[in-house]
Amino acid sequence: MLNPVPNADNILFKHRFVEQYSKLTDWERFRKYSLSFLRKSIRVNTIKTSAKELIDRMSENWVFEQIPWCSDGFWIEHKEGRIDVGNTIEHALGYYYVQEAASMIPPIVLDVHEHELILDMAAAPGSKTSQMAAMMKNTGIIVANDPDGQRLAALGINLMRCGITSQVITQMNGEGIKGVFDRILLDAPCSGTGTIRKSLKTIQMWNPSSIKRLVKLQLRLINHAFDILKPGGVMVYSTCSLEPVENEEVINTFLNKHPDGELTDIQLEINHSPAITEFEGNKYSSEISRCLRLWPQDNDTEGFFVAKIRKA
Repeated sequence: MLNPVPNADNILFKHRFVEQYSKLTDWERFRKYSLSFLRKSIRVNTIKTSAKELIDRMSENWVFEQIPWCSDGFWIEHKEGRIDVGNTIEHALGYYYVQEAASMIPPIVLDVHEHELILDMAAAPGSKTSQMAAMMKNTGIIVANDPDGQRLAALGINLMRCGITSQVITQMNGEGIKGVFDRILLDAPCSGTGTIRKSLKTIQMWNPSSIKRLVKLQLRLINHAFDILKPGGVMVYSTCSLEPVENEEVINTFLNKHPDGELTDIQLEINHSPAITEFEGNKYSSEISRCLRLWPQDNDTEGFFVAKIRKA
């Protein structure tokens, strides 16, 4: 059952935003979900414990509901209405990570394996880095990079709390990273229009001009990531944006430049909407349909976009 934010009916969207999103999805449903509180969700840190052990430990006070697409992910609700899921002994011990349910998808799609060399190009604050480390059973090496020093501090604290020892933390612009990687996660800096439920200020911050600047950065990052991906390697491009120009259009531009980049189908037990194949007069490749587009109303989560690319 949706829980609307206070005074939801009085929250105003920019006219151009409403006009654009009304063409892309069911506006009333999108607005309804965007102005409702987000369900609390966690991911069990299997480096330190198991899902069964954590549920047994916490079930006296907390109710767990399995997230279908993540075996270690759960929506969580306190039996007496507490909402501070990040203020428990188990969280302090690193037994779980507070992570939005849709945010768990990119590492699952990347499908990392033990003993691989992984790049998390924009890693802070560490939710996906820690998820991949758990998937790899703390083996191999994850280069966790971010250009923002303050965000890197949070990344280091989170990885330490989770007991992760397989990471190397770097601070640089993504385009400056050297090497050859087995798999790369680019959870790109974006406008965050899929995160309105978590941050209502996103509504007023929406600005097509600043989005165009972000697109230039996203293209530089995805092109460089592909350059340092080994042949046969896999990379995932993801955003918490719902803007076609940051998602389908970035992937379409990338494919035009890299004929050896192949989009791969994403097989997940999840409701999703069709990828956008035409926007503002621009028609995209039919391959774009392989991308995963999630509106908030699809699964009662944040909005998200994920593309899986293999280097031939």
